[in-house]
Amino acid sequence: MSALTRRSFLLSASALSLTAAHPALAVGETTPFTRDDVVARARALAERPYRARHQVPQDWRDMSYDEYQSFRFMLPRALWADTNRSYNVDFFLPGLYFPRPVKIHAVEDGVDRLVPFDISKFKTHEISPELSDDASLGYSGLRLRTDLKGNGKKTEFCVFQGASYFRAIATGQAYGLSARGLALKTADPEGEEFPDFISFWLEAPGPDQENMVVHALMDSPSVTGAYRFDITPGMPCTMEVEATLFPREDLTHAGLAPLTSMFLFDATNRNRFDDFRPAVHDSEGLQVKNGNDEVLWRPLANPTHLQVSSFVDENPAGFGLVQRASELRDFNDMEAFYHRRPSLWVEPKGHWGKGAVTLVEIPADKEIYDNIVAYWRPATPYPAGEQVDLAYRLTWGPGPDLGLSKVVETTSGARIFGGEGRIVTVEYAAHPLLEGDPEDYAIHISSPHAEVSEGVLQRNPETGGLRLAFYFDPGEKTHVELRAQLRRDGAAASEVWLYRWTV
Repeated sequence: MSALTRRSFLLSASALSLTAAHPALAVGETTPFTRDDVVARARALAERPYRARHQVPQDWRDMSYDEYQSFRFMLPRALWADTNRSYNVDFFLPGLYFPRPVKIHAVEDGVDRLVPFDISKFKTHEISPELSDDASLGYSGLRLRTDLKGNGKKTEFCVFQGASYFRAIATGQAYGLSARGLALKTADPEGEEFPDFISFWLEAPGPDQENMVVHALMDSPSVTGAYRFDITPGMPCTMEVEATLFPREDLTHAGLAPLTSMFLFDATNRNRFDDFRPAVHDSEGLQVKNGNDEVLWRPLANPTHLQVSSFVDENPAGFGLVQRASELRDFNDMEAFYHRRPSLWVEPKGHWGKGAVTLVEIPADKEIYDNIVAYWRPATPYPAGEQVDLAYRLTWGPGPDLGLSKVVETTSGARIFGGEGRIVTVEYAAHPLLEGDPEDYAIHISSPHAEVSEGVLQRNPETGGLRLAFYFDPGEKTHVELRAQLRRDGAAASEVWLYRWTV
């Protein structure tokens, strides 16, 4: 008898107690609500075998992309649209990529009520299909809107939809990378597991309230969880996240605060893509501030083979996927507006212990694929039956300023003159720490795989920053790890640049 089967037999009474203690609300019913209720639901779910939620009818799942997109939510019918509350919430249709609906609840004055599914809230188009009627349908996700510009118009800034994915933007930005509640077994040979947010509770805000609180119940074969998001939009948009996890099984490969993005090409691999644009990416680098207060910058790559990088650490101060290119000319794309995509920075609260910031880079040939994942992987597995409490802050915006000069571009090419090898240039943005003479800086360049030349540091007259140039010879090696940093008077003047060259 498997461990899961034994647990199913022994805890069958707990499965019944879940229904008794937390019955599903019918339309029109109400009940008191606190965050503890979501935690109790997650705990009770973990004590019974996993059971996938029902799917919407087949005709809903068979819609084409254009047919699905033809259903448009009518904003005047959004949640709280007819009130003076500071937020409105509109919803997404289930179907197509989102076959399993979620339950959405409104919490007003501490009282929980179910928000019923209503297809009449969607405007249709001539290509919209006639769909079967199913009163048990729920929505597939939700979108938050508030007055971001002080003009009385509520505009969107945050979306929860699909598995445990959510994304947000700061004022004036365009949607790009996503976050998730939890990642499990990312890039493992046996396949990844995607936990789902199965229910949401939306705390009704007051007329002048700046923040919005969203609760979510998570479920998957391996773990359940209760999440609380305290969201404050603006520049930047911040989220205070509390998560309580209940593993059904030992979590040997959990990814905390996972981020998902897209990187197709930039100057380092431009030759692989026949494209009119100089770069295509939602994020261009992984930034880490480790437990020793060392700031790392790792340019992202679109490798020809899957690659996983681990930056071993203890009690990290922060990590994130960052988009530093912020001018239209950086991408020359007037439809996707990649220069307006947000960065996302994770700040753990409390001690997260030993582990590694993990970066997964997946080969991709089109920009429609998310091929970058970054997360914190604890060194010690979370055992089944235990409660795991986590807290962290997410900041969506232009990226963190950690007090050091930043790398804004990396380029690499064959060494045409002077011998074999490859030339690398690293561009540092103008910064008070770089205002001295280039000769005042100590250049630290190293590699465990190849010999590297001494660096040449020059002032860039167009940017006001500094450019570091050096070369290395990979010989017959298929990949080379490189590291560089500028220091002055024994102290760091730049972040640590890390780069993985591959054939």
